[in-house]
Amino acid sequence: MLTDFWQQFTLSTFAFSQWREASLLHRLLAPLRRWRQGSWLLRWGDWIGLAIAIVLFALAPYVSTVLIGVLLIAVAALWALLTLTDDAGAGLSPVHIAVALYWGTMVLATALSPVRRAALTGLVELTLNIVLFLLIARVARRPRARGLLILAYILTTLPVSIYGLRQYFFGATALATWVDANSAAADLTRVYSFLGNPNLLAGYLLPGIMLSGAAVFAWPRWGPKGLALLATLVNTLCLIFTLSRGGWIGFLIAGFVLMTLLVQYWSLWFSPFWKRWALPVLLGGAAAVVILAIVSIDSLRERVLSIFVGRADSSNNFRINVWAAVLDMIRDRPILGIGPGHDAFNAVYPLYQRPRYTALSAYSIFLEVLVEGGILGLLAFLWMLLLIFHQGWVQLQRLRETQDAQGYWLMGAIASLIGILGQGIADTVMYRPQISTLWWMAIALVASFYPSQGKRFFKVQPD
Repeated sequence: MLTDFWQQFTLSTFAFSQWREASLLHRLLAPLRRWRQGSWLLRWGDWIGLAIAIVLFALAPYVSTVLIGVLLIAVAALWALLTLTDDAGAGLSPVHIAVALYWGTMVLATALSPVRRAALTGLVELTLNIVLFLLIARVARRPRARGLLILAYILTTLPVSIYGLRQYFFGATALATWVDANSAAADLTRVYSFLGNPNLLAGYLLPGIMLSGAAVFAWPRWGPKGLALLATLVNTLCLIFTLSRGGWIGFLIAGFVLMTLLVQYWSLWFSPFWKRWALPVLLGGAAAVVILAIVSIDSLRERVLSIFVGRADSSNNFRINVWAAVLDMIRDRPILGIGPGHDAFNAVYPLYQRPRYTALSAYSIFLEVLVEGGILGLLAFLWMLLLIFHQGWVQLQRLRETQDAQGYWLMGAIASLIGILGQGIADTVMYRPQISTLWWMAIALVASFYPSQGKRFFKVQPD
């Protein structure tokens, strides 16, 4: 009984292929599908979509949010054209259903928002990001396209991290008060590279570290493996030098998750002894290295200890005051919130803010979802996360049976999502387009592994 409920709750038994057979829309769009069959350009539609996505991720660290928005509009237009002319229901997964429910909840929150016009702007931004997810989930069903997309992002992180390391060794002007002036770490250099903010840079590099770490095992030749290892090390060093406490938390959580998934993936080949002790030895050793680094390096120790001093640290004190105001906002609109987006937040927050504590967001992903979409929005968000990680685990076990190299990309995507959520416990950089696009890309990578046309198992050819 409980098993049946869980399968229904996670949509494990949902037959997406049957939707096509019963869909009136599918029959109405039949002429468009016949037109597509005769179109030479649309035969390459998925690869054109891949090219636009690669350009988007390659430019994201360097260009304004306006240009990112223009590229997202191009993504939306292409996705609409491809979807209207495609087989109805093709490529759908439980993750798509959960994302659609989350989006629908935010539509309702926008319609009932006290600042409807501002919330509409946030809804448009969310919609563009979700359309990016839809396009990538479609394109990444091809293992070669999936690999090229990840390669493009990893290569983009290298100049970003190298410039960040240059700032660390040669100095960088702080563009804002990022370290408490009264702390022992006040004179430390916090790198920000091309993104202009160390916390934003840390969030941008988190998926890069996880995916380049996965690439060490996914790429078959030694040359690419060396490049992946170099990217992992450079990105990790740059993230450490951001001195972003949220970034460090996200990195540690994501790193432990990636290592756990790797050990579980390889455990088919372990002897009985190592099946029992490999994970404790690996995680224990990694934890020992982290503790030793904290104890040995003064600057690292100062930043870590500042997490636990409460209001004595100005950054902590700022967040506590913002959270108090946000909780008041939630109490006043608990069911559907104020509507999505920073414009809606900026329109309502001044009515609740503590004196001298202006803020652009709730400084917590979960509080942000709760204040934007209320209890219904948070429940939809949590269900979406549940389905993402459930599907990720199910598909990873399928790939594990054949030790398919594509499984490493799935592990990297899962660890990336968990890392961004870890950083988001006390920050909301996830809502910046440079990171929100990576967030939805990682979700799309997970969804792309779902068997097509409702088949539970299919063989993925290695890239």
